[in-house]
Amino acid sequence: MTPPTTLTQQAPLTDVEIAQAHTLEPIQIIAQRAGLPDNAVIGYGRNKAKIDISQTTTNPQGKLILVTGMSPTPAGEGKSTVLIGLADAIRAQGHSTIVAIREPSLGPVFGIKGGAAGGGYSQIVPMEDINLHFTGDFHAITGANNTLAALIDNHIQHGNSLDIDPRRITWQRCLDVNDRSLRHVITGLGGKAHGTPTETGFSITAASEIMAVLCLATSVEDLETRLANMVVAQSYQGQPITAGDLHAQGALTALLKEALNPNLVQTLGGTPAFVHGGPFANIAHGCNSLIATTTALSYADVVLTEAGFGSDLGAEKFFDIKARAGGLDVAGCVIVATIRSLKYNGGAAKEALTAENIPALAKGIINLEKHVRNVRKFGVEPIIALNLFSSDTAQEQDWMLSWAKEFGVGLYPVTVWANGGDGADNLAQAVLELEQDTPSHSLYDPSEGIEESISTIAQEIYGAHTVQWSKQARADLEYLKAHGWDGLPVCISKTQYSFSDDPTALGAAEGHTVHVRQLLPRIGAGFIVALTGDVMTMPGLPKVPAAEKISVDQGLIKGLF
Repeated sequence: MTPPTTLTQQAPLTDVEIAQAHTLEPIQIIAQRAGLPDNAVIGYGRNKAKIDISQTTTNPQGKLILVTGMSPTPAGEGKSTVLIGLADAIRAQGHSTIVAIREPSLGPVFGIKGGAAGGGYSQIVPMEDINLHFTGDFHAITGANNTLAALIDNHIQHGNSLDIDPRRITWQRCLDVNDRSLRHVITGLGGKAHGTPTETGFSITAASEIMAVLCLATSVEDLETRLANMVVAQSYQGQPITAGDLHAQGALTALLKEALNPNLVQTLGGTPAFVHGGPFANIAHGCNSLIATTTALSYADVVLTEAGFGSDLGAEKFFDIKARAGGLDVAGCVIVATIRSLKYNGGAAKEALTAENIPALAKGIINLEKHVRNVRKFGVEPIIALNLFSSDTAQEQDWMLSWAKEFGVGLYPVTVWANGGDGADNLAQAVLELEQDTPSHSLYDPSEGIEESISTIAQEIYGAHTVQWSKQARADLEYLKAHGWDGLPVCISKTQYSFSDDPTALGAAEGHTVHVRQLLPRIGAGFIVALTGDVMTMPGLPKVPAAEKISVDQGLIKGLF
C-alpha cells in the first residue's frame, strides 16, 4: 500500500488510549516469531519477558539499520515512532524483523520529553509498563550505583586503608528523576557516627557509568570486569581508586545479573522488540545495549536500532563507541526529519510552525544537509524519512522532494503515527534495497589521543573551528595521560539542540569554538566523557511537568502522552 502524503485528521485517541485498546499477543508467541528458544524466555506477566542470554545463540548475521534524526526541536521529530512503524512495514513485506531500542527514563516521562515507546499507531506495547517501571532495570542500576557510593563512604568510616581522599571522590549517587536540587549536596553531616562530610551530588540514572557498563557488556563475566575497573575516587597520593579496590564488583554484579538480560515486548503490528538499556545521548553514549543488538542480529534478517538525538550525538557515538566495541557493521541509516522542525531551524516561531513557510524551510534545510554529510563520513549512505504532520502542505512536501533530488539523497514521506506500518511501505522497500560496498567505520583512531579525537569530532561532525580547554580540563587530561587512558574513545556530552555547545545556535552552526570544561574517566565503560558547554548530568523539570497530567482512573493510567 502506498502511504498518503497528507493527513486529513488527527487520530481520535491519545497514545496511551491507542495502546490500551490494542489486544497484545502472548509474549511466548512473540518470542517464537523472533526465533528465540523457549528455554530462553523468562516471563514477566503475559506481555513482557526477559531473554536469558545464556540460552541464546550469538552469531550476528542480520542486516543492521541505524535510525537517527535531525537536531531535535520543541516541535518534535518522532524518531522512535518512525523506527517502529518502519519495522512493522518491513515485517509485513515478509522479512524476519526485530526492533532494538532503549528503555525510557522516568525523568523525561515525568518531565518534558515524553516516553520512548513511539506514538499513535506506531508504538511498542505495553507502553504504560515500558514508560514506567518496566522490568526494573533502571531500579537495579540505581541500586547498584548507590550501593557503591555507600561502600565508598563506609570504607572511609572504618579506617580508610586505601587512603581515599574525601575531596576527590568522583562517584556520585543517582536517581531516575529530574531533580535539580540534588545536583550539589553535602553528605555525612551530623557528627562522626554519620560519616565524613563530603561535597558530592546526584546524576540521573541514565548518566551513571553503570548504565554505560551494562549497555556495553557482552556477558556476566565481562560485566563484572567492567564494574571492577570503574574509577570512583583518588587517594591522597593522587592514585585512582576503583570499585575493584573496594571489592564491590561481585555485589554489584549480583544486583545487575537479571538487568543484563534484554527485555522482549512487541509493537502494535506484532513485531518483536528488545527494549533494553537507556543512556541519554546528550550526557552519555545514547545507544541501547550491545547484548540486545547482537542477540537480535543473531535471530532476525533485519534489525532496526536507534541512536539518541541527531548524527552529532547518538549516531557519532554509535559508530565510534558501540559499533567499535561490538564489531558492528551498519548496512544502512535512516535520518528522521519533519517539515515543521526544519522551519523552526529556519527561524520560524514555535507557535507558527503549522503555517506554510517555504522560506523558513529553505533556510532550515542546512540542518538536515549537515546530518546527511555527517552520516556519510562513517561510510554509510543515508536515506531520509520525512515524518509528515497534518499541517504539512503539498507545496512544502513538493519542495522537500525537489530538494532531495537536487541534493542527491533518497527521501520518503511516512505517516506512521496515523497509519502504523502501512504508512512506511515505500521507506521499507528503500531500506531493504540498501547495500553497502564497504563496511561502515568509525571517524577517528583513539590511539592518536584524546585531544586529537575531540578535535576531529568537533571539526568533522560539529563544524567547529577550534576546541577551547578549561584549566580543569587540561589538568584532567594530564591525569588521564599519566594512567594510560589517553587512547580510549571519547563520549562528548553536549547540547542536543545545536551542532555547537550553544543550544540557541540553530541551523548548522559553523566556525564556532567547542568549550571542554572537564574530562571524566569512565574506564569500566571503556571511554572518556568530555563535558562541554553548560550540559548537566542531572536535568531539571520544566515549568509544567508532564507528571501533572498523569492519573489513574478505574485502574487505567491516563494522561501518559
